[in-house]
Amino acid sequence: MTSAPTRKHLKSKALKADSRRPAKELCSECGLCDTYYIHYVKDACAFLNQQIAELEEQTHGRSRDLENQDDWYFGVHQSMMAAQKKEPIEGAQWTGIVSTIACEMLNRGLVEGVVCVQNTAEDRFQPMPVIARTPEEVLAARVNKPTLSPNLSVLEQIEQSGLKRLLVIGVGCQIQALRAVEKELGLEKLYVLGTPCVDNVSRAGLQKFLETTSRSPETVVHYEFMQDFRIHFKHEDGSIETVPFFGLNTKKLKDIFAPSCLSCFDYVNSLADLVVGYMGAPFGWQWIVVRNETGQEMLDLVNEQLNTQPVFSKGKRQAAVQQGIPAYDAGVTLPMWAAKLMGVVIDKIGPQGLEYARFSIDSHFTRNYLYVRRNHPEKLEAHVPEYAKRIVGQYELPKE
Repeated sequence: MTSAPTRKHLKSKALKADSRRPAKELCSECGLCDTYYIHYVKDACAFLNQQIAELEEQTHGRSRDLENQDDWYFGVHQSMMAAQKKEPIEGAQWTGIVSTIACEMLNRGLVEGVVCVQNTAEDRFQPMPVIARTPEEVLAARVNKPTLSPNLSVLEQIEQSGLKRLLVIGVGCQIQALRAVEKELGLEKLYVLGTPCVDNVSRAGLQKFLETTSRSPETVVHYEFMQDFRIHFKHEDGSIETVPFFGLNTKKLKDIFAPSCLSCFDYVNSLADLVVGYMGAPFGWQWIVVRNETGQEMLDLVNEQLNTQPVFSKGKRQAAVQQGIPAYDAGVTLPMWAAKLMGVVIDKIGPQGLEYARFSIDSHFTRNYLYVRRNHPEKLEAHVPEYAKRIVGQYELPKE
């Protein structure tokens, strides 16, 4: 453990300016550089030191089996299922599984605090990381904030508050950095509940997306890219607006995604103990991935509150992914009538369940591989994990 005087010195340097971002334009603003743990950033940052395989071994007791395609796609895991809460939490983005787990862990005394993300009083989409100490504070964090969020900026508070048992909720880049400094936190027990993550934006980028895509950007409460190939916007009045993927104004929106997200190959949050998302489940259900015994312990807390069903895989993704590579590059946008029709057809005959998850991973990994190859060729070999190279290797990429 670094001594206190050294940490104070590091803290004073960390707070100087935003220029202290060693990853530069690839910084995902995870918050580590806002703390005295910046001392570890060159080893910990996902965009400076790709080390998923080593951290999987540290966290789960093994890294991915590269002979097993499910490991390529979904990471180290013990089990997967689809689930819904029997009694959904009012105001949750889905049925509230993540919030329920966090509340149960606090109520049962398994943890003393939960790192989660509320929003500021002024802006429902402006993230405000906190260490929640009560279920009420956890519930105040429900609903995703689809913007870059400095979750790890609260790490200093952990040591200062004397917390010893902690749950952290976060996305892949945050969790890789967290795992890299985990032993420095002085905790007796760390639980990690992850969500899959792709294509985050700055707050300004989010505003551009909303204004370009939604009929009423000022009333959007939350949104998600869903398995029916539509974006679902929920508005303040409870109404749901859907927009087909293929009708997005790609040319206008290509520049809103953070460079870190365009360079990320950890869509499924490989280093969490338990992952709760949606992309491997039927429409309206959540996809749960148990990675290790700690993750199973967390899921067991809420099992009786869930309806569950097995995961399944249906359809074929490869042709759609291959066709999408040049279409994205060219910024193709279909007329809305054609986009709606295509969405209906693909929803009926296209990839579903785990095959939809593979479709989404393939689409983003091929795009991101090209982004790194074009913009950071010197990083390509070391930055792209072996499992991602194997996924991308299934497709024909443009020669440049």
